[in-house]
Amino acid sequence: MRALDKLWHALDERLELDPIVEFVAHKVVPRHRHSWAYYFGGLTMFFLFVQIATGILLLLYYRPTAEAAFESVQFIVTRVPFGWLVRSVHSWSANLMILSAFAHMFSVYFMGSYAKPRELTWWSGFALLGLAMGFGFSGYLLPWNTLSYFATQVGTDMVSKVPFAGAWLLKFLRGGSEVTGATLTRFFGFHVAVLPMLTAVLLAGHLAFIQRQGMHVPSSLEEEAKRRKPIRFVPNFMLREGVVWLLGLAALAALAAFFPWELGTKADPFASAPAGIKPEWYFLFMFETLKLLPAHLFGIEGELLGLGAFAAGGLVWFLVPVLDRGRPGGGRGRAFFVLGWLVLAYIVGFTFASFAGVFK
Repeated sequence: MRALDKLWHALDERLELDPIVEFVAHKVVPRHRHSWAYYFGGLTMFFLFVQIATGILLLLYYRPTAEAAFESVQFIVTRVPFGWLVRSVHSWSANLMILSAFAHMFSVYFMGSYAKPRELTWWSGFALLGLAMGFGFSGYLLPWNTLSYFATQVGTDMVSKVPFAGAWLLKFLRGGSEVTGATLTRFFGFHVAVLPMLTAVLLAGHLAFIQRQGMHVPSSLEEEAKRRKPIRFVPNFMLREGVVWLLGLAALAALAAFFPWELGTKADPFASAPAGIKPEWYFLFMFETLKLLPAHLFGIEGELLGLGAFAAGGLVWFLVPVLDRGRPGGGRGRAFFVLGWLVLAYIVGFTFASFAGVFK
């Protein structure tokens, strides 16, 4: 203990840790009937940590070229000890991270936690969700199998519909006019360098905003939160968060062990696209919507109108802290409260309908 005390004293002299200790010691989390929603953010971060750890292990063997990518992943899952498990954990944790990020976003939305002075917290969180989906999209191509190849072709084709900049964006993403080895190299660079750097910066800012402003209490629950004793962040809330992380780890381990992520067959650029090709589940609601639109509407290409509508909807969602000056569930904010439920119902409904084969 004496050695630990000396180490702490030495660190405190150089880093001035006492103010941080003082802050953590007095930090509390409000307690009310919806306090469970506070755990989604930490759970999302846990899955991000799993992504980083397993991604580093996969990098030891992965080769980002069209000639060797599939074979290197095949080597990982067949020859490397527990390589199949590491890859399955990496793939499943990516999906669970995006799922928990969506849950976190909607819980923040319905509790009105985007309101002043938390606009920057909402905007940085919105950007982090976009980066998480970017991780999923870029990482999907890396095994270079048939499904990922043609799904990437479909996904990048949508970018070409962007007015004026579409052709340039398509070449920027693909490294040319077609999905080739150059595309794989670019997506690998995005996946392991560009997106992680952006995520690190945004995540640091997002966490700083949360620590500075504290946890938001919905206006309808303020009286209840005042009556109930708040939860001390250390150690009470951290221990509860740890239990949530263990539950997330248990779900992740079960999925990875009982439903190993399949590799499929190596991509053949000269083969025809398999029937029923679809993107990952978190893009299905957009994919199915665009499929339902007619080829032309009001003299404009239907897919272009659909992408424009999604862009406008995303902008409205991003600007909710500015647009909504009322309280969610009451007053002027009721319209945005209803909007949130409509958006949630639309995303969930179209996603499950796609899985059920409703859209042909």
